[in-house]
Amino acid sequence: MNPNQKHASIQQCRTRKYASCTDSYDFFNLLTGRELFEVVEQLLPEHRERTFPPTETLSMFLAQAMHADRSCQNIVNQSAIARLTGGLPSISTNTGAYCKARQRLPVEIISELVCFTGKQSSDKALEQWKWRGRPVKLIDGTTTTMPDTPENQEVFPQQSAQEPGLGFPICRIVGVICLGSG
Repeated sequence: MNPNQKHASIQQCRTRKYASCTDSYDFFNLLTGRELFEVVEQLLPEHRERTFPPTETLSMFLAQAMHADRSCQNIVNQSAIARLTGGLPSISTNTGAYCKARQRLPVEIISELVCFTGKQSSDKALEQWKWRGRPVKLIDGTTTTMPDTPENQEVFPQQSAQEPGLGFPICRIVGVICLGSG
């Protein structure tokens, strides 16, 4: 076998394997599916057609968050490969456009989708998953430090043990999980 053919064959196998692990199009299909389409449509900001429209950006962001390699470069590479294998025009693998598109996503769209899908899952939970016929909620909280910007300093408090103006703002996070449906 010609060495060039061997390398081309190896590269094609790697590309197929890489593309098969892409979750963003699965998320895109869920977001534009029957159950979520109306919710997503109501929450989408006005936008012009770009390389990464809001629904595609959101689906890529979800896939990025669930992938072992959570880098922007990885998800942009996956998207570029999926486009090529799907017969769509190629895109740049520079992460700038994706990062800007992700910044344009309204927080409300993610928050509403979390609430909507959580309610859907909880409503479909089997009766035997409940405790004495009642849904059980698990509540947990944590904190994380935020970048030390004037905007974050204004919104998020610092740790009480630190001198004012020193240290990083603290973001408090609380999660509520349905025991029956997760």
